[in-house]
Amino acid sequence: MDAVQKDLENRKEEIQKAMELMFKANMTITDWDVPEGDDREAAKILLSIMQESLDTIKAEIEAGNYDYY
Repeated sequence: MDAVQKDLENRKEEIQKAMELMFKANMTITDWDVPEGDDREAAKILLSIMQESLDTIKAEIEAGNYDYY
């Protein structure tokens, strides 16, 4: 395992927890804004938005936008 893999593996739980916290924070905000809303539907839409962002980042990586060296 190289240094980058080891570093990210050591922070894996922290990264996953940050993603979960971002999801839950946005669910809470949605519940405040639309208290009568369908929480399951809101969660699906939020997950779709997050996936769209991840897909954009993935495309940027493949395009070399993060090749700093």
